[in-house]
Amino acid sequence: MTQERLWNPNYCRVMAANFALFFAFYLLTPLLPLYLVEQFDATKDVVGLVLSGYTFTALLARPFSGFMVDSFPRKRVLMVCFFLFFIFFGGYLGASSLLLFTIVRTLHGAPFGALTVANSTVAIDVLPSSRRNEGIGYYGLSNNLAMAVAPTVAIYLYRLTDNFQLLFWLALIIAGLGMAVDAGVKMKNDALGHRGETAMRTHSSSRPLLSLDRFFLLRGWLLAVNMVFFGFCFGVMSNYLAIYSRDVMGITGGTGTWFLLLAVGLVASRLQGAKALRQGKLLMNAAEGTVISSVAYLLFVLCPNAWGYYGSALLLGLGNGHLWPAFQNMIISMAHHNERGTANSTLLISWDVGIGLGVLAGGFIAEHLSYGAAFWCVALTQLAGMVLFFGATRAFYTKGRLTS
Repeated sequence: MTQERLWNPNYCRVMAANFALFFAFYLLTPLLPLYLVEQFDATKDVVGLVLSGYTFTALLARPFSGFMVDSFPRKRVLMVCFFLFFIFFGGYLGASSLLLFTIVRTLHGAPFGALTVANSTVAIDVLPSSRRNEGIGYYGLSNNLAMAVAPTVAIYLYRLTDNFQLLFWLALIIAGLGMAVDAGVKMKNDALGHRGETAMRTHSSSRPLLSLDRFFLLRGWLLAVNMVFFGFCFGVMSNYLAIYSRDVMGITGGTGTWFLLLAVGLVASRLQGAKALRQGKLLMNAAEGTVISSVAYLLFVLCPNAWGYYGSALLLGLGNGHLWPAFQNMIISMAHHNERGTANSTLLISWDVGIGLGVLAGGFIAEHLSYGAAFWCVALTQLAGMVLFFGATRAFYTKGRLTS
């Protein structure tokens, strides 16, 4: 029997657009703490407060965006979200005070949160059903490649020019290119995706128009809780790595290399895990991911040297590269066809909650204790998440997944 085509033009366009949106995002993320300190003389806890605003509004937008992409034409929702995400980069160029920057950064989180839900849901719709698990795994490669290239480019340009305005302009342009690519995606009837309208007529007839399960997939609540633990760890790591490596470890030019190794691990794990995803071995992938990520965070705090620093990046990439597509496929398999947007937003909501808590807690702990204490908190949180997965989440998924 001939396999359905995975790499169709629409899927490639959505992946390219996803690369652009995450490139624009990661171009700024690792250097914004330095920008706030150097440009506005912000303290560590203020930095954490400012950066957490982005995650907070992204979190607020997630459930509504899931509802929107499940209730209205997904292509239209996608393009509105992408335009708003694009235009907010212009606000950074005009933010001349810490207050203005905080407002722009906080508001920018809303279109980012909505866009990531809309784009990933469209990607699921344009995939053939027989290749969906595998396709979702490969879709994450576009995030991973952006994570590899963008911080390296940003750090190189900043060291070369000492000009944050250049980075803001570059992020604006790349986001615009991504929007243009997504505009070329063609969907069946420009509606709710494969079988979306039929599913909406049959399944939604028994659901109230406005109810909690239209905004949050209650069926997958424990997977979401488990993801909060993992998001917390990455929130601290991604936002405070540059300052920690410079001030504590004395590594001044290694952040770009760290993110590059992280992405190498992510790409390698996606490629290696594709066969298992295609075979439906989601629990195996998730288990490997949680264990490897736990080893990575422990290595980071137990070996505060170059070997531990760079080795943790590679291991964390391998771990997250197994964990993320497994959890995403797991929660989607617990949703009906017309709940895919809600399932996606639920997982991303939990990731955002974890990241936001990590950014806030990381800044607070670093200010009142030390960065070392903040990263020890990360390692212990990851271990707690691993215990939760093996102790409860696996059985919860096995019992609650849908067979149809």
